[in-house]
Amino acid sequence: MGLHDKVTDWATDFDHTDEEWAADPYPIWDELRATCPIAHTERYGGVWLPTRAEDVAEIAYDTERFTSRSVVVSKFRPPMELAPQGIAPPISSDPPFHKGARRLLLPAFAPQAVAKYEESTRAYCHELIDAMGDAAVVDAAEGYAQFIPVRVIANMLGLPESDGDRFRGFVHHVLEGVDKSMEERAAGMMELFGYLEEQIEDHRANPRDDLITYLLQSELDGEPVDGFHVARTIGLLLIAGIDTTWSAIGASIWHLAGHGDDLARLVAEPELLPMAIEEFLRAYAPVTMARLVREDMDFKGCPMKADDFVLLSFPAANRDPDAVERPNEVIIDREVNRHSAFGLGIHRCAGSHLARLEMRVALEVWLERFPRFELADPDGVRWSGGQVRGPRELPLRILGS
Repeated sequence: MGLHDKVTDWATDFDHTDEEWAADPYPIWDELRATCPIAHTERYGGVWLPTRAEDVAEIAYDTERFTSRSVVVSKFRPPMELAPQGIAPPISSDPPFHKGARRLLLPAFAPQAVAKYEESTRAYCHELIDAMGDAAVVDAAEGYAQFIPVRVIANMLGLPESDGDRFRGFVHHVLEGVDKSMEERAAGMMELFGYLEEQIEDHRANPRDDLITYLLQSELDGEPVDGFHVARTIGLLLIAGIDTTWSAIGASIWHLAGHGDDLARLVAEPELLPMAIEEFLRAYAPVTMARLVREDMDFKGCPMKADDFVLLSFPAANRDPDAVERPNEVIIDREVNRHSAFGLGIHRCAGSHLARLEMRVALEVWLERFPRFELADPDGVRWSGGQVRGPRELPLRILGS
């Protein structure tokens, strides 16, 4: 990432792929919130960045003036003709199409449906730690967090677990390769959808008990769901279902590695973990979504133009002092915690129950096996930039019990 010139003015020329942003965006958001709460850049053809919770929420709920037909900022604007379905339904869909497209997925992501993945996920987490052996220094991102959602999503969709490296390559291309040329972006997307079409054809020929077969056998508005819709929805689940949870697990472990008191307390009081997970989600929310402006308009003094992108920074909203008490402190037993880590409005994450399950199991196993650890090299931690932020290299020193 970061092929653009380095940012010198975050209010008028920000770049969410900048290395400084990736390493530590929180001071940037605090400064903007106080001096220029809706920043702007001409990069990527024009993007706005609201940093106050009230502005993020207002735009997230406003489906009349803002379209979701592309939720990833890049140099490319998909044509309006793609609406209301968008590139990856339902996250890219506008009303009225969105409601039916989202309803298709809800049964598969209900609490009772995702619970069946807990046992296998727990066993896999133990396998990953077993593979680390007796190493004094391990990488919790490369050797642990990145693998867990790949396994879960592959099992859910009915895709080969052995294709994990390809999945991570797709994630990197779609979410972190936004600076690439149109030709490179198109080639990567063609590779992704070529892979998905092969999997769909295999599922048509060999139906089984998984989400792809379920979608192929479903109806939308009284008609069978077509293969193109299925491919785009699977692409969404593959990309979003891997990177977001990978990032959230890694950020949680990173926090505990640098805050020994919180680590010791969670080991001593494991019943606090669900509450701590909500706080990790709030404080280190990984996901920033995007909208496109439908028509030229003024939004709170900002002259937004048709097809300008708007970055909905849920992470910045979660740090707004007007919305959250002591927002820059991580309080693992915070009782009132109405964060927006899973989004707001009609596009709130349908997979939130699955993400919470994966985080809980991953952290339970990690803390069981490694009750004491610390950052081996704080300067060696590398964070991803762009719209999904999480540690990609996280070297930890395992301490004796």
